[in-house]
Amino acid sequence: MNKAEKHTRKAAGEDPIKRMQIMDGARQVFMRMGYDAASMNDITREAGVSKGTIYVYFQNKEDLFSALVELEREKMLAATRLSLQYDTPIAETLQQYGVAVAKLLTKNGYVRLMRILLGVIDRIPEPSGNFLSCMPMTSRLVLKEYLQTQTSAGLLDIDDCELASQQFVDLAYGGLIKKQLFCQASCEPQIDEIQRVVHSAVRLFMAGYGKDN
Repeated sequence: MNKAEKHTRKAAGEDPIKRMQIMDGARQVFMRMGYDAASMNDITREAGVSKGTIYVYFQNKEDLFSALVELEREKMLAATRLSLQYDTPIAETLQQYGVAVAKLLTKNGYVRLMRILLGVIDRIPEPSGNFLSCMPMTSRLVLKEYLQTQTSAGLLDIDDCELASQQFVDLAYGGLIKKQLFCQASCEPQIDEIQRVVHSAVRLFMAGYGKDN
């Protein structure tokens, strides 16, 4: 082996491309079969790796599932923060934020993952609980910070920003998510429906907390 090969070759279990290849395969299997029915053999076939390789990166199915859940949680955190802008009018910002988060959380993939997590939370409490609590908690926390900033600037009249953020979440997309999660809707909501629901939420929210009201 020459010096260039030594420099570029990854140590066992440290190749990020291979790790992501395994996780992509695992995502497909878990989404298709659920947690209990999925096996490491199914995942190795889907990912196109050997069984020996998969165990270099993950101890067992639970370890792999936990890593996948954490990855999805991090992606959701990043997307939630990016969707909230501080340099546009408040009503416009809330509309953009509500639509972006609603679109993300009502996607079939996220809904499917939520259902899987609800089914295994008693057996795998840490990643399941972290993800399920992260969704509403993250959107509320990010929104709370925004509302506090706007209230301090004298643009909103809010006494309890934590309560206000919870109210907006419930109004803007709480109902949409519940319909998907509990099979009250047969498909993802259309963008027109999301925009309509969020717009109504923004109007109610600004009527209650807008500085001119």
